[in-house]
Amino acid sequence: MAASRNTILRLINASQHTSCPCHGAHAAAHHPHGQVQAINQLRHFATPVPEREYAFEVAASNLRFGDGVTREVGMDLKNMKAKKVGVFTDANVAKLRPMQSAIAALEAESDLPFEVYENVSVEPTEASWRDAIAWARKHDFSHFLAVGGGSVIDTAKAANLFTVYKDADLMDFINAPIGKGLPIKQTLRPLIAVPTTAGTGSETTGTAILDITSRAFKTGIANRALKPVLGVVDVHNTESCPTAVQISAGLDVLFHSLESYTAIPYTERVPRPANPILRPAYQGSNPVADIFSLWALQTTVKNLPRVAKEHDDPEARRQMLLASSFAGIGFGNAGVHLCHGMSYPISGLNKKGPKYKHPGYVTDLPIIPHGISVALTGPAVFEFTAPSAPDRHRQVLAIFNGTTVTDPSILKIADRDLGAHVYEAIARFLDGLGVPRGLKAIGYKSGDIGMLAEGTLPQRRVLDLAPGIGDIVGSDGREHITKILERSFDY
Repeated sequence: MAASRNTILRLINASQHTSCPCHGAHAAAHHPHGQVQAINQLRHFATPVPEREYAFEVAASNLRFGDGVTREVGMDLKNMKAKKVGVFTDANVAKLRPMQSAIAALEAESDLPFEVYENVSVEPTEASWRDAIAWARKHDFSHFLAVGGGSVIDTAKAANLFTVYKDADLMDFINAPIGKGLPIKQTLRPLIAVPTTAGTGSETTGTAILDITSRAFKTGIANRALKPVLGVVDVHNTESCPTAVQISAGLDVLFHSLESYTAIPYTERVPRPANPILRPAYQGSNPVADIFSLWALQTTVKNLPRVAKEHDDPEARRQMLLASSFAGIGFGNAGVHLCHGMSYPISGLNKKGPKYKHPGYVTDLPIIPHGISVALTGPAVFEFTAPSAPDRHRQVLAIFNGTTVTDPSILKIADRDLGAHVYEAIARFLDGLGVPRGLKAIGYKSGDIGMLAEGTLPQRRVLDLAPGIGDIVGSDGREHITKILERSFDY
């Protein structure tokens, strides 16, 4: 007779992490083989236990990269036989060269009507999305053009989706369990994305993020149907981007690549979808995403400090734009995990709590830029995940140390000590970029840890990809998340 699920979970809880050095024990065994193998055996006998995934898919937008290619977007939309174009930007970008170039490209084409929406919020919320959606529905655009950072591109994705789904509510497509997470079955209108920051990689992905202010955290919609048909990556468009914004955006690239490279393998993700349309955009690490993520990581570690030191270094900016798109392809198919999952309440609760305003951002409102909110837990997260895949974390350490995995200084480190070395390497890198040293530095109190952990738990689409959480049946990760936040409080 098959064992009951409660019996299986008791066996798992009794065995998990007892010999894993990242969770307080001291034995040398790690969970990639012995523990996961035992769990998989338990899964085999449990009833019912969802079947593990056996396939992965690769999807990304078409990309065009070059100096000055924004001038081509009018021709692109004309070639697509656009009847009416909805152009999305924000109040700052609306005054700058990228938007001026895009408008000139549209005006150069005959019989190409367009309307401009420049009220996108820097950190989109339910309210700002609903306003943009209502505007787009009123015009019923045949095509969309987004010129701006991730907030602009994500808002345009939402406007596109709800233009097609005219009667749907916002929560119908928001990721479960926060929203209903319904599949997108209808074909959306063509969207061209022109990024003005080297960060989100939103021009390549089907992900759109917003702040659920009523619950004080971020989430979003993740579906391949949202991805732009074309990302126009123009080096000229980051010339006007302030240094503080470039650093924060670059940190997003850094952790997109780190998290996707270290996510659980796609074969460990459960449940296997009953229909391919239900296969999530975030699938776990896989051979294709690994290539893009690793290149993006190497490129960012090399070039982001150059951008921080010299704003007008065109080659460093060019490399960061490439890294942003590469990381977008990587995480857009593999997913992110703990840093992003914890960043959502860190930034969301700031508006009611510390009210921290990051230097260099043009806004009167409290703001922890997304890249900063992700980076704050970075050292502790990868200290925690290191035992899950020592070889991958050894590669990460080598990159931060500017060497290779065959360097004796890397080879001599025992697996049990690897997490501590990765922690120090990431912390040192963040120090060089002027990132606040932990949650305390931006105004959080030790008593806020429980609230931040509570805000992280609903982020299942990313937590379920986290080693040590997503690969453990029946674990929501609360204990580990709390310890990571405590470790990130002050360093």
